[in-house]
Amino acid sequence: MPPAHLKVMRRPAKSVLKVTEPLRSGIPLKTLIVDDEPIARRVLREELESIAGVEIIGEADNGAVALDKIAEYRPDLVLLDLQMPAMGGLDVVRSIRSGTHLPVIVIVTAYDKYALQAFEAGAIDYLLKTVGQERLAEAIERAKRMSGREAVEKLAQLQEIGDGRGAPLSRKIVGKVGEEYFLLSADEIFAFQADGDIVWIVTAKKKYMATQTLKVLEQRLRNTSFRRIHRNSLVNVDHVRKMSALSSQRWLITMSNDQASVASKRQARSVRQLLNW
Repeated sequence: MPPAHLKVMRRPAKSVLKVTEPLRSGIPLKTLIVDDEPIARRVLREELESIAGVEIIGEADNGAVALDKIAEYRPDLVLLDLQMPAMGGLDVVRSIRSGTHLPVIVIVTAYDKYALQAFEAGAIDYLLKTVGQERLAEAIERAKRMSGREAVEKLAQLQEIGDGRGAPLSRKIVGKVGEEYFLLSADEIFAFQADGDIVWIVTAKKKYMATQTLKVLEQRLRNTSFRRIHRNSLVNVDHVRKMSALSSQRWLITMSNDQASVASKRQARSVRQLLNW
């Protein structure tokens, strides 16, 4: 079966954070090979060695070792097999939570419906075994052109892919503190608050800077428990503790972390309807 061509992912509308430089402009792309089959790893290594601008920093034959090497070596690119015993490729991806330098993930597989799902969503690149040098070189060039923020957002999208047991996974939201990125589950977020051009993500213990605008986040979280209560505020109604009438037209909505926000009567009604109050 010949390799499929990757669909181009549309860039999100406006981003709160400025677009950073490509991952490795003029610097070799640090690459980790993850596959439980020695022959598959050798084939990838041989093909990569003939592509300029690539530095192979290591190999891993299972998911646990892959996570250790991702944390230790901080690769720019991980060529990741999906079907491995004990911990598959998607389990590896879901175990990556935060870091100052998160990798671009390229799936390498004979065939897998989850890889196809990721491919169709435009979230990542994926390669079909046996990988040809031309197709591999194309994936390498894509990785080189990708900014750090884009790499994290693609990783978050990949984490949203179903696990095969029928249960939908939580939406993933990218937050940033300093130079470190965090992949947050939507259900752990209390609210999003816009402060000028910055959108803050509020959780029980910490605040993060969002990488997308409030409008984009609202669209991504459509049909979830998030509701707009103000032009500058989006709240998770699962964390609403109390609603108090301030007047005939305004309500005070208090979250379980004691944070309070004022909502109009119309906006408060949608929260009450979702809570069945």
